[in-house]
Amino acid sequence: MLVLNNIEVVYQGVILVLRGVSLIAKEGSITTLLGANGAGKTTTLKAISGLLRAERGEVTKGSIELDGKRLDRLPAHDMVKRGVTQVFEGRRVFENLTIEENLIAGGHVQHDLTRVRAGIERVFEMFPPLRERRRHQSGYLSGGEQQMLVIGRALMSDPKVILLDEPSLGLAPRFVEDIFRVIRRLKEEGGLTVLLVEQNAALALEVADHGYVMENGRIVLDGPADALKQNSDVKEFYLGLNELGTRRSYRDVKRYRRRKRWLS
Repeated sequence: MLVLNNIEVVYQGVILVLRGVSLIAKEGSITTLLGANGAGKTTTLKAISGLLRAERGEVTKGSIELDGKRLDRLPAHDMVKRGVTQVFEGRRVFENLTIEENLIAGGHVQHDLTRVRAGIERVFEMFPPLRERRRHQSGYLSGGEQQMLVIGRALMSDPKVILLDEPSLGLAPRFVEDIFRVIRRLKEEGGLTVLLVEQNAALALEVADHGYVMENGRIVLDGPADALKQNSDVKEFYLGLNELGTRRSYRDVKRYRRRKRWLS
């Protein structure tokens, strides 16, 4: 179980970004974190993965724990060894390396070559297009193939928890379907704990077990994914539906900034 206990995050010693964030990602579940741009979702993931230090950020209050052991004081490379890995927004592949070399790099914490080879085969079984192009330079892959690769590369470390940041961003619909099919499979077959940040709220709530909504660095709403899909505020502000279940115009939806019922 991954637990965030009332954490605050400050950048450069003065900029308060997260303001007492608490959440739980249960073992073997998919938990989604929803919110507008700038709400603090990516900062939350970086706080968990230990990457805040690279951007002069730090957790100044609260704690982050995995299976009861505190993580927020550890450097990023130790986090990977503890079983936490992050897939960044923007498909950051090693462009000059082949698909296979990218996967080998992802398995650098594995000391058994047999496990590395098994990990590569597992990734190719999940993403067949990667097998066909295993010796191609990654910089020449399509956006969808690169997203497959970075998820596969993260899986090479055999993590307990995987943090996914906007996996559908900029992808063609057929690749989005492939990516989310694998996300479901990670939970169903591998028992992997997934914390998912995703702008496509409908897709995120479809695959998730539990969801949290962030506003201005705070958690303002949470609950089972099925319940959030029926919540009138979530429908209006994230799914673009009115109380009758029909699509709202942009003019109607932008009232979101002026009226936040869940904060009253």
